[in-house]
Amino acid sequence: MVTNPELNVGQRIRSLRERKGLSLRALAERCGLSTTAISQIERGDTSPTVSSLHMLATALDVSITDLFHDERRSPAVLFAPGDRLRAESAGVVMESLGIGLPYQQLEPFLVTLAPGAGNADQPVTHAGEEFVHCLDGQFDYCVDGRAYRLEPGYSLLFEAIRPHYFHNPTADPARFLLVFQAGGSGALARQLHAEPPRE
Repeated sequence: MVTNPELNVGQRIRSLRERKGLSLRALAERCGLSTTAISQIERGDTSPTVSSLHMLATALDVSITDLFHDERRSPAVLFAPGDRLRAESAGVVMESLGIGLPYQQLEPFLVTLAPGAGNADQPVTHAGEEFVHCLDGQFDYCVDGRAYRLEPGYSLLFEAIRPHYFHNPTADPARFLLVFQAGGSGALARQLHAEPPRE
């Protein structure tokens, strides 16, 4: 579940959906999730998986970071450990390490994987590039059908348009830094050329 009381990811998704004039059914048709699943996420009854976050962000034409911020923008953002926005689902904990820059392109997260956890059943693809750096433990990152074993100090950089997923097959938890790069996404292009800066 989302643990930060000041920002519920589900509430943010609902706000973006309503701002774009989309019904639950219309958003479901765009992203491939059921109306029931989206409704449960918006109410905070369940947390979205990493794959669901990507699908919802794509359907709403925003970056995944936009699902985690409260629209306060600043030229520099300092985050203390207690300030991190956090979402948890099926043994995967994602903590945002930095959000709120105007026209933000980098999306950094600290990910903790419980033993056996991962999203191997839902490979994802998205625009831009992705960077992974293992901090603790060991886990597998599969990119375009090839598995890479990461352990402390190992890094992986790849084109995020290629199907990818992560999985912790070990008996110990693992932690890694995950950075998305938005690339030339439609949401970023629209912000740069059409939308006024958000206050």
